[in-house]
Amino acid sequence: MVENVAPKMADLEPEDFYLLSGLEQGMRFSEWVARGKLPEFSQLTSEDVGYRIDRCETRGLLERKTIQYEGYRLTFEGYDALALRAFAERETVSEVGAPLGVGKESDVYEVRSHEPLALKFHREGYTEFREVDREREYTADREHVSWLYTARKAAEREYEALEALYPEVSVPQPIDQNRHAIAMERIDGVELERADLKGDQVVPVLELVLAEMAAAYETGYVHADMSEYNVFVGSDGVTVFDWPQAVPTDHENSRELLERDVENAVGYFQRKHPNAVGEVGTDGVADAIAAGEFETLTPHF
Repeated sequence: MVENVAPKMADLEPEDFYLLSGLEQGMRFSEWVARGKLPEFSQLTSEDVGYRIDRCETRGLLERKTIQYEGYRLTFEGYDALALRAFAERETVSEVGAPLGVGKESDVYEVRSHEPLALKFHREGYTEFREVDREREYTADREHVSWLYTARKAAEREYEALEALYPEVSVPQPIDQNRHAIAMERIDGVELERADLKGDQVVPVLELVLAEMAAAYETGYVHADMSEYNVFVGSDGVTVFDWPQAVPTDHENSRELLERDVENAVGYFQRKHPNAVGEVGTDGVADAIAAGEFETLTPHF
């Protein structure tokens, strides 16, 4: 976890990062990197590699196996350290604060440089999620899929989507991206699932969510993973986040994914606030969004 890595960053030396970068390079080809390959990948002498292995292993940045052969691989903490160093060198991040949210596929932390930001680390592809993520579109074309590649591609896809969507769509402003991590605007608000909406607030908030989905579609994207956990509700409206699975509107399954997103959003409000929402024809809503004609839910009640 990042909170364990951040305090160790000041103790790490440039050669430690050479070794970690060498492991990153080697893991493009196999999950475990043979000890004999590390001097080539890290540009360190064999003696220095041994010294750096001990330093990094003690700090939990790599792990070793000795079955069949002596091999090493980065831990997620080691990958975090590489990303944090890149952000620090760019002056994007100078300090890591408290966690803002920890989930099965990402961790988000408050960070600071010139202003408070959120730093999101993608965790896709690690441990029990490897087999699930092998099936995702952005890893389907590779025979060897490491969790580094899966997490990095998820971050790249999300950052690309945020850059395309902001500011026309209410999403966090993207600031910087490196490896599996994205620095973005920190949003004040509460997850929709935890928002205490009053009766007369329910339909307006639902309309705001659908309006952002419509704006995203007009900009060229479908979220493809819409839920009550991917929306912040604040005093000035709603913000839609978590875009790594977004697809362009010319994707062959974009209409199906749009319909599913609409059903998920409307279905949540119907379950949570049945008296306020009632029955909404979700097919008509998806049609209106796809046609660029969505304005209000009123005709669909």
